[in-house]
Amino acid sequence: MERYEDSKLYRIRHSMAHVMAQAVLEIFPQAQIAIGPPIEDGFYYDFLLPRPLTNDDLKDITKRMKRIIGGNHDFVRRVVSADEAKAMFANQPFKIELIEGLAAGKLDEYGNKIQDESNVLTTYKQATFEDLCRGPHVANTRELNPEAFSISFKEPAGAYWRGDENNQMLTRIYGTAWETPEQLAEYLERLEEAKRRDHRKVGMELGLFTFSELVGKGLPLWKPKGAILRDTLQRFLYDEQIWRGYLPVVTPHIAKIELYMTSGHYPYYSDSQYDPIDVDGEMFMLKPMNCPHHIQIYKSEMRSYRDLPLRLMEFGTVYRYEQSGELTGLTRVRGFTVDDAHLFVTPDQLLEEFIGVVKLIQYVFKSLGMTDFRARVGMRDPASDKYIGDPAIWEVATNAIIEACDRMGLDYFKEEGEAAFYGPKLDFIFRDVLKREWQLGTVQVDYSLPARFEMEYVGADNAKHQPIMIHRAPFGSLERFIGILIEHFNGEFPLWLAPVQVAILPVSNKVETESQALAERLKNEGFRVEIFERGQLGKKIVEARGQKIPYLLVYGPRDVENGTVSVRLRDDTELPAMPIEQFINMAHQVVDEKGMELVPA
Repeated sequence: MERYEDSKLYRIRHSMAHVMAQAVLEIFPQAQIAIGPPIEDGFYYDFLLPRPLTNDDLKDITKRMKRIIGGNHDFVRRVVSADEAKAMFANQPFKIELIEGLAAGKLDEYGNKIQDESNVLTTYKQATFEDLCRGPHVANTRELNPEAFSISFKEPAGAYWRGDENNQMLTRIYGTAWETPEQLAEYLERLEEAKRRDHRKVGMELGLFTFSELVGKGLPLWKPKGAILRDTLQRFLYDEQIWRGYLPVVTPHIAKIELYMTSGHYPYYSDSQYDPIDVDGEMFMLKPMNCPHHIQIYKSEMRSYRDLPLRLMEFGTVYRYEQSGELTGLTRVRGFTVDDAHLFVTPDQLLEEFIGVVKLIQYVFKSLGMTDFRARVGMRDPASDKYIGDPAIWEVATNAIIEACDRMGLDYFKEEGEAAFYGPKLDFIFRDVLKREWQLGTVQVDYSLPARFEMEYVGADNAKHQPIMIHRAPFGSLERFIGILIEHFNGEFPLWLAPVQVAILPVSNKVETESQALAERLKNEGFRVEIFERGQLGKKIVEARGQKIPYLLVYGPRDVENGTVSVRLRDDTELPAMPIEQFINMAHQVVDEKGMELVPA
């Protein structure tokens, strides 16, 4: 599979970013430029401008970009020394900072930390614009379609320099570019649909969650309906795991810092963790990961090979520091719950247990109608020093993952640099109804933490051996997973998952008592029911549809007399009146089958 970085669209967007920067500098000669990378489906550039940007400015920038494209300018690569680069960007302080980092082999041209010690600096130039860049680009601006791009800025149109809220706020201009105007139009329509489906908007409308300034940024508060949704997902996975031989555990939200120093989480990821807390002279930390805790449960007693595999599971809440500007609804938060499990296995058990985990993840996705996904084998980057453990052991673990994928006939691709710091992993990349890709479930093979914690089991030979760990999380985090589900389904969840499954809409108060009795009957059958008692019938229908409740039961005197219900679906489809028992059987069938449709085929 072709990497995005190697694709024609990547070169088009990278080149269009430089064209946009040239246009901005022509309109604002005194502007300072920062970084301008291609990103998924587009590109952006950050600027320090003399005044706030307006929509009229965007129109002027767009016109200038088209003029530059029409000039048929070549993109020319140059290798420059650090001194040459500093002279070239003498009036651009952001670039000077990057040049110093590049020259020292510590930063790339986008301000990201790099591991290699290369100090080769390159630039690309078209027309009057030149910037630090590794490329690649198209050969000439004639390869850019002037009718197949669009630029925009978000309100507030800002981003902190290098993502640090302590740094200067810059103006970020976004863009997208395609090969044809038709592709652009299709993409812009997807963007509009994404706005309509935004989980922050839909979740608030459905009363699923909220945020509070007094509680703090990035810490969602779950309302009753959201808590029901969350609990339904947890119960579903909990029951499935129990059936597959997992054992539940519960661990605390804090632990001594030594635990995470031993695991490596603290020294390797200290930037994403909260400062230690002094408790009676001992230093504790908010839990960033569950795995070191599960290891301590394993080590609480001597284990035999007869005890393995040992599968420990927990819906464990962890805490990570995210900068305020990077928080995004439920998909980027500071406290989240991971559907975590850790399997402790012998070498002979590794392959079958790994396959069993993959089958569980596939079952979870199938139950949610999430069928469009592929898998990524995350491997260590040989040039990086962020990984722990013996490279030879890494190769064994990576080969086990690949063998499992091959045996299952899984659609997968390999990517260096995507491994966890302690071992290779298999990530599931899901594509939603808007064709956006999300990383969801993950499975990781780990020889390193068992070694660091000196874990043991007694083998059949009565000698002590080291177990292998499998880390896995089908959902990833409940918060992020629910945010993705909200947007994928646009709040119209499958019946088994919907917070309210049935709305009873009494035609008048003459059937108030009977409506209550119907609600109790449905609740006794295990359905989640709400009665809409206020207003005229038309208003009740509109309100229930707005809440995206799967079944709307219009209930009047004739229904009471005949023992029937008039059923509307949330898409306004009307079913023929049916006996209550028939409706109950139909709804049970849809729930039991985890059906995506409200009427069985």
